[in-house]
Amino acid sequence: MSYEIAVEDLRRRVQDVLPGVRRNLEDLIRIQSVSADPARASEVERSAAAVAALFGAEGFDVRIATADGGAPAVIAHRAGPAGSPTVLLYAHHDVQPENDHADWDSPPWEPTERDGRLYARGAADDKAGICAHLAAIRALGDDLAVGVTMFIEGEEEVGSDSLPALLAQEKESLTADVIVIADSGNWDIGVPALTTSLRGLVRVDIEVRTLTHAVHSGMWGGLVPDSLITLARVIASLHDDEGNVAIAGLHSGPADDVEYPEARLRAESGAVPGITWIGSGPVVERLWTKPALSITGLDAPQVFGASNTLVPAARARISLRIAPGDTTANAIECLRTHLEAHVPWGAELTSTLVDSGEATAIDAQGPAYDVAREAFRVAWDGVAPVDMGVGGSIPFIAEFLEAFPAASVLVTGVEDPDTRAHGANEGLHLAEFERVCLAETLLLANLATLGQ
Repeated sequence: MSYEIAVEDLRRRVQDVLPGVRRNLEDLIRIQSVSADPARASEVERSAAAVAALFGAEGFDVRIATADGGAPAVIAHRAGPAGSPTVLLYAHHDVQPENDHADWDSPPWEPTERDGRLYARGAADDKAGICAHLAAIRALGDDLAVGVTMFIEGEEEVGSDSLPALLAQEKESLTADVIVIADSGNWDIGVPALTTSLRGLVRVDIEVRTLTHAVHSGMWGGLVPDSLITLARVIASLHDDEGNVAIAGLHSGPADDVEYPEARLRAESGAVPGITWIGSGPVVERLWTKPALSITGLDAPQVFGASNTLVPAARARISLRIAPGDTTANAIECLRTHLEAHVPWGAELTSTLVDSGEATAIDAQGPAYDVAREAFRVAWDGVAPVDMGVGGSIPFIAEFLEAFPAASVLVTGVEDPDTRAHGANEGLHLAEFERVCLAETLLLANLATLGQ
């Protein structure tokens, strides 16, 4: 396939616009748009206004929209030539909390370059996604030959609760032939990827109660089970001896044949040297297409100052990742059935659903995907993209697939295995960011041929 604008011309254009795009990115980073913090709601609003101004300056018709009291989203549109396809470009302008500043090697709200990375909260997730879109628009300028709709959400980091209502409210203005979601990543530095599957998520809080009130452990120990031991037994039942999730009825599936070297696994996971992996089957299946379960929180007396007391009740938060092909409704029912069958000694068990999000599987075949793979190959100097699964969850992608079933949905992004999104020292690899910007420029340039 050939681009109407020469590849080298587009490469030069991207290089020309990148200094300005980086300045825009750094300005966005300095806005503390933490959607999880009510005290910084005005910063989320300021972030939306700043994003709107950026695309308004590029000739887009721009407005800020909300639904069901949700955070502000930026919707912008620039019409293409008659008969050309419309491309929806998604990113989000809200970010995770920065947490303890002492864990950062540089101030989290002041973008700082070190060794080819730009460090700050939101430097990658996902303000760089916004700026990759911006770079492609600027590089193409008046040669943009497709209609483009920007949809920059403001509450992705808190679960996109109002997104279904917003998609329904704005369905006509957001309808597109191709949707590009810039909120994932690439396989490695120098190896691009399309994300084709993501696990879903079910979070449940459970409480185990064995007593109506605390009692002396010496007087009653040996007869009355304490709630912590009882909860430990329940938690232990959730995995078999190999470490596979032992909840009957959950779905598992195959994954693409992608090699994940042992040394890379250990480096990227931060596993201590002697740890052995849990579960069975290929590594990428365990990470992408089989269920996984973690305990992400416990309510129990702390060790310091603990008394000789039988604790009457204990609580845990269960985080269950479900495989593509499964549903949250099935997973919730299977989990509750398992818990009820495995609580010992007649203890009382209650479970409360915290939240959930559906898994996603994308059939990444067709002309738009061919164009995307070629754009990646060119931008990465001949390296073909990997079809990659993601073990984490981005539930809104399933909502896009449901709302726009006729669209080709491309999931990609700016992250790499060392981005450390959501953690301290989040960083954007600047050379990879340039490749991402070039790939999106090539993608938009050649998607114009789909309308011919």
